Amino acid sequence: QVQLVESGGGLVQAGGSLRLPCAASGRTFTNYFMGWFRQAPGKEREFVAAISWSGGSTDYTNSVKGRFTISRDMAKSTVYLQMNSLKPEDTAVYYCAARYGIWSAIPGEYAFWGQGTQVTVSS
Repeated sequence: QVQLVESGGGLVQAGGSLRLPCAASGRTFTNYFMGWFRQAPGKEREFVAAISWSGGSTDYTNSVKGRFTISRDMAKSTVYLQMNSLKPEDTAVYYCAARYGIWSAIPGEYAFWGQGTQVTVSS
């Protein structure tokens, strides 16, 4: 059974940084894409970033390019989202997700999800 467990959320001032780990277990994630999504109150869940587990290729939504970095540690079976220069509009619950096969930014195409971690950025 696949398990994704996020941590690292919290309250941070604008301009600050947070790193969100997502510990993945339950299978070998070769040929999987690992994604980070976020959902703010009253809004739909949106794509933030994704990484190919095997090759390490990455993609980001435009609003976080240059500020966020997604990476993975295969030995620790963990995906990270490093968030710098945080803005109040980054406030949301952040979710880690896994998808077998090709890249996608559509939440419904990810089969496995973590429980989410709250990130709050104060102005």
